[in-house]
Amino acid sequence: MSKAKPFIKWVGGKSQLIEKIGENLPADFVRCSVYVEPFVGGGAVMFHVLQNYKNIKRAIVNDINHELILTYNIVKNDSKTLIKRLSRIEDEFYNLENSEQREEYFLEKREMFNQKNSDAITTSSLFIFLNKTCFNGLYRVNSKGLFNVPYGKYIKPVICDTATLLADSELLQRVEILEGDFSQTVKYASKDTLFYCDPPYKPISETSTFNSYAKGGFCDNEQERLKKFCDEVSLNGAMFLQSNSSPEDGFFDSLYNEYRIEKVLASRMVNSVGAKRGKITELLISNYQNINQPQLSLF
Repeated sequence: MSKAKPFIKWVGGKSQLIEKIGENLPADFVRCSVYVEPFVGGGAVMFHVLQNYKNIKRAIVNDINHELILTYNIVKNDSKTLIKRLSRIEDEFYNLENSEQREEYFLEKREMFNQKNSDAITTSSLFIFLNKTCFNGLYRVNSKGLFNVPYGKYIKPVICDTATLLADSELLQRVEILEGDFSQTVKYASKDTLFYCDPPYKPISETSTFNSYAKGGFCDNEQERLKKFCDEVSLNGAMFLQSNSSPEDGFFDSLYNEYRIEKVLASRMVNSVGAKRGKITELLISNYQNINQPQLSLF
């Protein structure tokens, strides 16, 4: 049986930071029985935690992105039908003769996806197809909420990863999947709960590109609202760990000055200029001091 892992690429995904996140989990994480992700995205941390920490008896994930959550539910509840549909799309795509035809096929599927009138299986299969064939696996919408990422020009992307989808479907049977604003997950906060928050990052400088994962984006006011959410989580006795950017203006150092802030290096993969990709400082913010030592990490 294959290992469960993200079935989509996701900008800011945490696969590369799993070890650092593992080192920054609370030292007594084994006492927690509930795990909550208010911004699930690609779900790398969720998949890893549920496969490595048997103390987690209940997991809740949430996201405001409707198509993403719809796809999670299809992977959980109807993976075999999804695999059949994706396999057909993959065959059609591979049989096209050249890059121009593949780009035309991509644009047709993007238009169909943006019409937002397809059934759940069609929408989720289009979501995965576009994710695997668009530029850098980026999810970005315009002011009208329409997906507008261009074709990625990959030679032969894996569109239907059957083994991963089946493994993910099995693991997701243990997960409650919610759609909506992150604030709705505060009701799960208790002394037995760990929240892992991975919100859309604040741009690190005025020249950085901001990518909207949902119509309206995630501005500084939203970051401040998330801080209040973390305060409430703490007041209810839960622990939280948050990933975020390390902007030049020290925004988070000031905003979370009463919490623990750890700086870590991560790879920047989304940039149209290859020379600007590389290591970048990110933040891990938490409301606890005692963390896993590297040699004790289960990751």
